[in-house]
Amino acid sequence: MAESKAAKPEKKIENLGEEIVTEIRTGTAPKFITLSRTRSNVLFDSKKGYLKLGENKEERNFVNVSQSKRFMQTIAIASKCHRFIRENLHTTIRGLFYQLKFSLGEDIDENVFSEQAESNPLIEDLEVSLGLKREEMNLNANRKGVLAGNMKIIDTFGNEKIEIDCTKQGRSGWAIPSDVDNDIEFVNVKAKYVLVVEKDALWQRLNEDLFWKKENCILITPQGQAARGTRRLIKKLSDKGLPVYVFTDSDAWGWYIYWTIKTGSINLAYIGADVATPDAKFLGVTMSDLDKYEFLNKLTINASEIDIKRAQEMLNYEWIGKYKEWKVELERMIKSKKKLEQDALQGPRLTFVDDYIRDKIKNKEYLP
Repeated sequence: MAESKAAKPEKKIENLGEEIVTEIRTGTAPKFITLSRTRSNVLFDSKKGYLKLGENKEERNFVNVSQSKRFMQTIAIASKCHRFIRENLHTTIRGLFYQLKFSLGEDIDENVFSEQAESNPLIEDLEVSLGLKREEMNLNANRKGVLAGNMKIIDTFGNEKIEIDCTKQGRSGWAIPSDVDNDIEFVNVKAKYVLVVEKDALWQRLNEDLFWKKENCILITPQGQAARGTRRLIKKLSDKGLPVYVFTDSDAWGWYIYWTIKTGSINLAYIGADVATPDAKFLGVTMSDLDKYEFLNKLTINASEIDIKRAQEMLNYEWIGKYKEWKVELERMIKSKKKLEQDALQGPRLTFVDDYIRDKIKNKEYLP
């Protein structure tokens, strides 16, 4: 199912259908082939700096009893997405599930899909096989993430072009959509760097100080774990030459947020090149901050067993363990059984966090 990347999503789905029809007409068992998304087939590309899929493949054969249902379900999803594209309509993966949650027939007591857990992985299989992102198949995810800064956005919505000035979004900021590629353009990006802040509450604190205006940066919060659209946006801004600094808690969750932004994730290895930002730097907070800022030693909290176990696991990841700075950071947390939240930087005064970020960037005190 080799396809030109220039081919339109609608055509790629049509070609899939045409291949299956040809197989049927020639007496060949119709099949669907995609790259395996198992953990054993996820590789780290050390040259490019992100996680990607290997070459192992999976095949679904319609005449194989154990594979026929998943084959049928996959084709049903492709057919629906083809219709969405032709009608220029969008839905969520939940909406797609309900479009396909119906009985196979009056005399067959079985649905095409019974649970969304059945349809979600098959959407990902189609993404891999067709070389498409789900957004290109008119499937949106929930919006998650907010931005403010010196840039403008041209959003073509319906038949109207809307210009959004991200310096004039007030206290709420611009809500980052799940699709930041299609019918959307980022222009007049005049900021010096991108600052990604884990928590929405701290983003609001910095936004209230107009930190993005004073420091001429793009201020983003993924509001926890970064959604696909937010990761894709960070990548696009990095591609424009803007340095990316990530500011999270010093714990298992915060580290995971950083590394999914930097190297991509195991679950999304199939689109690693599109969502990973290998040049991103970890600004903090770090365990080494305890040496520089005395007040933080009174504001640590006990690390959970999950934090400690996760830190030990991360030491074994080649893309993390290769950095001596990260080995020191993780081993220190494991030994002390303490962790830090970024919110602790508001201890001395609410605006201290502004100075912290400014000094860290100026002195290049960040982790790779």
